[in-house]
Amino acid sequence: MGRILQSGVRLRPIDLARPHGLSTQAVRNYEEAGILPPADRTPTGYRSYTSLHAGALRAFLALVPGHGHQMATSIMRAVNKGAVDEAFRLIDESHVQLLEDRRTLQTVESTLRGLRPTTAPGPTTAPGPTTAPGPGTESGTGTTSGHPAASGPGATFIGPLAGRLGIRPATLRKWERTGLLRPRRDPLTGYRVYDEADVRDARLAHQLRRGGYPLEQIAALISQVRAAGGLEPLESALRDWHGRLSARGRSMLTGAVELEAYLRECG
Repeated sequence: MGRILQSGVRLRPIDLARPHGLSTQAVRNYEEAGILPPADRTPTGYRSYTSLHAGALRAFLALVPGHGHQMATSIMRAVNKGAVDEAFRLIDESHVQLLEDRRTLQTVESTLRGLRPTTAPGPTTAPGPTTAPGPGTESGTGTTSGHPAASGPGATFIGPLAGRLGIRPATLRKWERTGLLRPRRDPLTGYRVYDEADVRDARLAHQLRRGGYPLEQIAALISQVRAAGGLEPLESALRDWHGRLSARGRSMLTGAVELEAYLRECG
């Protein structure tokens, strides 16, 4: 900017650092990174800052909580190079990311609400022959000597579960290979048996996949569900997630105020 080194009260590095609890080395690092505009030097070689540098430091530190250190650095570099439109574009990118994070949270909450059972499910046994399917098959619909291989509340086989979700059994096998599902094996037949928690995880994965989320993100969420011991303990995590997004949005407002003040001072 044309007046980036305007004159004024001369400040030492310690004068900029002390109000923010920073070290003088941090201030020098910020200047070298382009976060602060270049400083004048005294005849003895010491850096000499002005109120303009103090405003740049305030703007950067205000931008960090809402935009992150890397993005805040890029914004300040653009401003100090006179590329204000580029700085605005970077700010827009941060706002878009915040909106996407809010939509992700809404999707997760909606999905979790849909997973809460309204009634206690009973054992799942599908009609079929009284003998197990032949070797090398896993239809999940047979019984052995009249005893269902799937036992326990909500337990089911791969075939009925895939049919319930409207997907192919091969998809469930793929999710198992990536760690999304962890069905046990029946000790007599070797068939996959999905208990109530497995069914919950499969439904969660199915809903999020329909929403376009990659398997890596789904795996992380399912790990949280497992670690929490179910859906209910995640309520506090979701509240914290809401709180972090709100704090981030408010920090963006604070950062915008300080950045506007710095832009006015730069002229």
